[in-house]
Amino acid sequence: MQKLLPLAALLVFGLSGGMAQAVDEGTKQTFNFYCAQCHGTGGKGDGPNVTDDFPVNPRNFTKKDEMNKLTNADIKNVILKGGPVASKSPMMPPWGKTLSAEEIDSLVVYLRELCQCEGKQE
Repeated sequence: MQKLLPLAALLVFGLSGGMAQAVDEGTKQTFNFYCAQCHGTGGKGDGPNVTDDFPVNPRNFTKKDEMNKLTNADIKNVILKGGPVASKSPMMPPWGKTLSAEEIDSLVVYLRELCQCEGKQE
């Protein structure tokens, strides 16, 4: 039994490390598929859909001072319900019926990584 305990701990540790990496890559893939068209792969608001005649400037997620004004709930709400829920552009579509709750929560974490900020406390 004592020999199995370290093996079990190693197995759990190894699997959780692999899962965390897969989740991070999955979140980045989700961002690149759904968000990067407007927000850019680096989150700077410079995606390929943004042209000179684009009606709004997509949020630059790397602007720490701007992102710190938002709570995680604010960000999640806009992802779920779209820009108009926060008096922002209807160009930001609602993703609540497309993305799972886990994907949206992971995107909020990813956006916090892009801005390197924690945001306003709820």
